Amino acid sequence: HQSARVYGNSHGFVGTYGGTHHSLSCTVIGQEGGGMERDYWYSASRVPAELESAALVGRKAAQRTVRRLNGRRVPTATVPVIFAAEVAGSLISSYFSAMRGGAQYRQSSFLLDCLGEQIFPTFMQIHERPQLQRGNNSAPFDREGVATQARDWVKDGRALSYVLDSYSARRLKRQSTGNAGGVRNVFVECGNSDFQALCREMGKGLVVAEMMGQGLNMVTGDYSRGAAGFWVENGEIQYPVDEITIAGNLRDMFMGIEAIGSDVDHRGNIHTGSILMRQITVAGE
Repeated sequence: HQSARVYGNSHGFVGTYGGTHHSLSCTVIGQEGGGMERDYWYSASRVPAELESAALVGRKAAQRTVRRLNGRRVPTATVPVIFAAEVAGSLISSYFSAMRGGAQYRQSSFLLDCLGEQIFPTFMQIHERPQLQRGNNSAPFDREGVATQARDWVKDGRALSYVLDSYSARRLKRQSTGNAGGVRNVFVECGNSDFQALCREMGKGLVVAEMMGQGLNMVTGDYSRGAAGFWVENGEIQYPVDEITIAGNLRDMFMGIEAIGSDVDHRGNIHTGSILMRQITVAGE
């Protein structure tokens, strides 16, 4: 689709910008032995020439569905976990939710007053590039007309800034960061290990490929979500897993990140590779 946005305010600002967005998606339902599974794949870009072909999108959707058939539950245990790139962005999104100015001045964040603190391991760097050419969520100004700008949010694992619009900035006696409406085009610096290398590094544990529900207590950081994925042993995927719950506390989970894969998913607003975490509770049988 093609869009045009116009914004004006009582301070005399009037601005406009346009954009295009193209996507292809496919959902496949598979059945074997009385069990059914569903999965999907999609491709998205500002430019239609950069989309994956319809045949490739369909093939990936079919492959993802077939590999999930005959899923099992696993015994409850605390194990290493890889969050696949397509779901890993939700973890980073939770960080930004906790850093929002509104959550800070209401004192409803598990990362309250944390500027300068070590939130992630020292190898973690997180940047925002809101005016990136062809970026999926690029914009010259935010929803209040404040100019967007490139920003480092996390450097060497330390929190550098809150996510502020004009109102929350005034409440916290700070300046707006140009983020009314949220962050745009966030990049998590990745390592050199692809997904298979992360599995080998993990050795034995769980790959989370899908998460269900919204089980995050923003005040305490307690995290619990339904999940499905794959069990890994000897660095190789052994079988699909479903009907499990993963649980932990996000502060511990963030510090427990051991590696960011090079398999970066660029389709959404948060660009990150798969995330390997040291230990998470997996509740199954």
